[in-house]
Amino acid sequence: MTYIENVYICLAAPLLVAIIATKNRDRRMVVFLLSGMTACILSSYISTFLALVNGLDKLMASLTISPIVEEFMKLIPVLFFILVFEPAPEQVPGCVVITAVGFATFENVCYMAQNGTTQLLRLLIRGFGTGAMHVVCASLVALGMLHLLDKLWLRVAGTFGLMAVAITYHGIYNMLVSQEGIAAYTGYAAPMLTAALYFILAHKRPAKKPDSPGTKASPA
Repeated sequence: MTYIENVYICLAAPLLVAIIATKNRDRRMVVFLLSGMTACILSSYISTFLALVNGLDKLMASLTISPIVEEFMKLIPVLFFILVFEPAPEQVPGCVVITAVGFATFENVCYMAQNGTTQLLRLLIRGFGTGAMHVVCASLVALGMLHLLDKLWLRVAGTFGLMAVAITYHGIYNMLVSQEGIAAYTGYAAPMLTAALYFILAHKRPAKKPDSPGTKASPA
């Protein structure tokens, strides 16, 4: 086994124990965290295979193949959860984000194992940049799922449309961080700025006014 499999086993083992020891929502979150890590290692296999078949080097694969494979692999656990368990719509976004967190965590750990851990500042910049990028891409899809779950045609078309946006965002991020100097730092900063903008806009939305105490629902 390579270092990737060794890292995966070390990280997955305590999560498997946590799945047994937890219940309900806590267990679900741990399952999706492990699912994100599993999606990451499977994505590396698939991307490497497709790159070899198409004769692409590491850079071209990261720009053209990896964003597509990784975004679809992150979506598979959530789609399985939706189709099999039919959860309430408000449960879906958290599962999508936790899957992305597991994916980003495993990817960053493998990056440290491969490139060393001496440059702490660079690792922090990459950690926050890559982590925020995966969460932003996942949040785009989750936002659509939350509002489109009740309409089949919107669910299918909207999910693929949002996946296209997430893949494009992911590809641009990979293109920027593969450069040197200001381009790389712009790429690392973009997801954090996007996440901050989303946070600000989400908290500026007007809250729904509660029904007045004397209001009654009209008879059907």
